[in-house]
Amino acid sequence: MQHHIALSTIFEMLEVAGRADLKMDLLQELERQRQTLMSFRSNPNVLPEMLDAVLNELDQTSEALKGMQGRTGQHIRENEWLMSIRGRTIIPGGACEFDLPSYYAWQHHPAEKRYADILSWFSPLAPLFDAIGIVLRLLRETGHPVKISAENGSYQQMLQGKSYQMLRITLNEQLGAIPEISANKYMLWIRYTSQGGDLKPKAFEGEVPFELTLCNF
Repeated sequence: MQHHIALSTIFEMLEVAGRADLKMDLLQELERQRQTLMSFRSNPNVLPEMLDAVLNELDQTSEALKGMQGRTGQHIRENEWLMSIRGRTIIPGGACEFDLPSYYAWQHHPAEKRYADILSWFSPLAPLFDAIGIVLRLLRETGHPVKISAENGSYQQMLQGKSYQMLRITLNEQLGAIPEISANKYMLWIRYTSQGGDLKPKAFEGEVPFELTLCNF
């Protein structure tokens, strides 16, 4: 079952990674981040060792991304066996053993063999997702968490027209509070709900302490 989920995830990644401009956009963003970080070399508050480590990671990620040949995920699209599975998995019950006997047989291979196969199918996509990972990590690190309390499960904040690229919320899951977020460049509204026995959401009653982080390059 876990390897079936892994394979389905690769197919979903293929849909996202198929954008022709994604690779170029990532290369441009990596270079932009590199230039920004280079400007910190003369800052006495920045540790040179940490800065060099991040710059080296950016360079390695960029080179790996540039080394990707052809259309992203083309090796999967050219694999007729994988494409036959992809075509059936979008149909409810389409991956049953009587519809895809070869896939059923593969699922009974030793776990080590299946893992090696999945790794070989994913490996050519790894530079793309490594690049996405480092960009998201750098974006998350631009924010500074602020401790806030939502009275009666609701919180509003005026953004003064400033745009943010990511919003992060951290709260104690033991509270059972579920955040629902609405935002534009003028206002941020967070409304907390809870679930009863019927799982239907209802307004959270009481105070919700949480941390809010607004991130922007």
